[in-house]
Order: sequence, then structure tokens, then C-alpha cells
Amino acid sequence: MADLNAIVEQLSTLTVMEAAELVKQLETKWGVSAAAVAVAAGPAAGGAAAAPVEEKTEFNVILANAGANKINVIKEIRAITGLGLKEAKDLVEGAPKPVKEGVNKDDAKKIKDQLVAAGATVEIK
Repeated sequence: MADLNAIVEQLSTLTVMEAAELVKQLETKWGVSAAAVAVAAGPAAGGAAAAPVEEKTEFNVILANAGANKINVIKEIRAITGLGLKEAKDLVEGAPKPVKEGVNKDDAKKIKDQLVAAGATVEIK
């Protein structure tokens, strides 16, 4: 018998797109439909939706307010984005503005922490 823990670990590494492809291949091989199972399970769960919820993977870091230490915030913006002094100053003075878009959760948190430490108010969306 196959090591079930190893199979679980392998399946845990799949992306959403790979998991969807796996479902299609298993449906074809076994001649079943996963949709029929989900529909049958839905009413048994009190009408709750059976569709999986995708976790958000890309975040936008928005500078909401530069705060009292505008110079420190400008320095951090320059370090984070690589913008020139004028562009960084314009971004800070034009708040709320996006600092970085489409970054992963960890990077978004690091950027937010840097800017908050400099005195800014930051949102992650």
C-alpha cells in the first residue's frame, strides 16, 4: 500500500492550477465527476458553498499618510522602490499612493514595517 503521508505531502505542494488539472485527469481516468460530489455535499452541510476559497497571493502596499517624519519616509520609499529623490518626494506628498503592487505577503509586511518604523501610515490591500 502507498504511503499516504507521502501522498498528502506531495499534494500539498501543488498550485491551484495543478490541483485543478489533477482533478480533471482523475475524473477522466476513473469516469467520475467531482462536481457531482460537491453538489451532494453542499446541502448536507446546511447549504454552505462547497467551492474552495483561493488565498490571495498578491498584495498592494499603499502609503496612506507620511506622518510627521516625512524625510525619513522619503528615504525609505527611495530604498524600497529605487525612485529618485523628486519622484519619492512626489509619491510621499501625494499620499495615499501605492508604493509597491503585486508583491507577496511577506514582502508586503516587510515594506509596511519599514515605512511604519519611519513614521508613515501604511495599508496592505
